[in-house]
Amino acid sequence: MRDRQYDGHYDGHYDVRGSGPLLLIIPGGAGHPMGLEGAVARLSERFTVVTYDPLGLSRGPLDGPVGDQRVEVWSDRAHRLLDSLLPDGESARVFGSSSGGIVALDLLARYPQRLRRVLAHEPPSIGVLPDAVRQHAMITEVYEIHRTEGVATATARLSAGLEGRSWEPGPRPASTAADGGENTRSMPDSQGAQNTPMDIFLGHVLRPFTSHALDLDALKGLSSRLTLGAGRDSRGQLPFRTSSLLAELTGSDFVEFPGGHLGVLQHPVAFADRLAEAL
Repeated sequence: MRDRQYDGHYDGHYDVRGSGPLLLIIPGGAGHPMGLEGAVARLSERFTVVTYDPLGLSRGPLDGPVGDQRVEVWSDRAHRLLDSLLPDGESARVFGSSSGGIVALDLLARYPQRLRRVLAHEPPSIGVLPDAVRQHAMITEVYEIHRTEGVATATARLSAGLEGRSWEPGPRPASTAADGGENTRSMPDSQGAQNTPMDIFLGHVLRPFTSHALDLDALKGLSSRLTLGAGRDSRGQLPFRTSSLLAELTGSDFVEFPGGHLGVLQHPVAFADRLAEAL
């Protein structure tokens, strides 16, 4: 487990396992690699697996507030990490899932010289969808629910939106309803709560990442190095739609994986084997 510094500032956290060609993994959510141990163990039989944690959440709770995150900042950090690990003239394979998939796509578009192949699994780049306005409104609703009512209700709303299900909010807690939710973050332990991975994801990653505009022209020119993936159980759902449409728009390969949006956690060995084949 290693920390990186760049220009005197914290630049992310990473772990290295295995041997062979370098494979960089960019997790989803807020970048915490929780639950990836099974897939990493399997992949490390064939690759030098570098698991990247942009905010260092695997080290424990963060100190101080967290601001809105930017895709470009995460991909810049990933690029610097690869530069520090790869010998001159060599390139890496990259796997990114969900929000990490958006970072992987941006990394390929902006720094193709260091990348041999990229696989983005269900990146929720909703701007490419024909119903993008409606989906952006759903994401904004999730953000507001998280701000006023917390993680559990916001997660329920997000799950319904991703799966295309209707959603009816349950009764709001009396204290929340009374003040319109404005004071729900003023509890004594609110700072710690806001720094959990799910709080950071809902409050500072979800909106800016899903609204990030990918450089589709650059990705079209790099389609031979790009594969989009989605889970079989996600068919018809928002992340499957974005992934399959991105493959069509960029002329890239498209492959299906075991499980759904969290297939890498649900079926770690089968998922890892499919990923190794696609890379």
